[in-house]
Amino acid sequence: MKITPPCVVALTWTLKDSLGETLDELTAPVEFLVGGEDLLAKIEQNLQGLGAGDKLKLHLEPEDAFGLFNEALVFLESRALFPPEIEVGMTIEGHALPVGCNADAPSDIFYTVTDLYPEHVVLDGNHPLAGLSLYIDMQVALVREASMDEVGRGSAGTGFFKVLPQAPGGDTLH
Repeated sequence: MKITPPCVVALTWTLKDSLGETLDELTAPVEFLVGGEDLLAKIEQNLQGLGAGDKLKLHLEPEDAFGLFNEALVFLESRALFPPEIEVGMTIEGHALPVGCNADAPSDIFYTVTDLYPEHVVLDGNHPLAGLSLYIDMQVALVREASMDEVGRGSAGTGFFKVLPQAPGGDTLH
């Protein structure tokens, strides 16, 4: 079977930055819905017509990947607003930011805690890979028909580097 939407494709990959540093390596195949919301558009375009066993090498500019870095999505907040167990690397849903945080902070995105200071917390609403040129070497492990459920959800259950909340003791930081 060749890749045409809607279908599910199982991929392995190595993702590198422009300096050749490995950012992610997926050695066991993971399934993604082609024709849904799981993959970046440029990846989907280039997968069209490939089949199991085929390989693909892509260069993704920020515009084709996770966008340009937007300094307006970086916020310096009072440390006193956050629980003591907050750590660098945690993610917080925008709607779950503590009362008292900057009212201009969009509530429909995720923020990563990038720095902690005695008096402040730095929250970054950019995707962790925003602003980076990326190189990805992929291999198609499997192609199958998508189920009605997968098509209806727009996903096979795994998105391409989606940011998810990661706070201790729960899904979000309250």
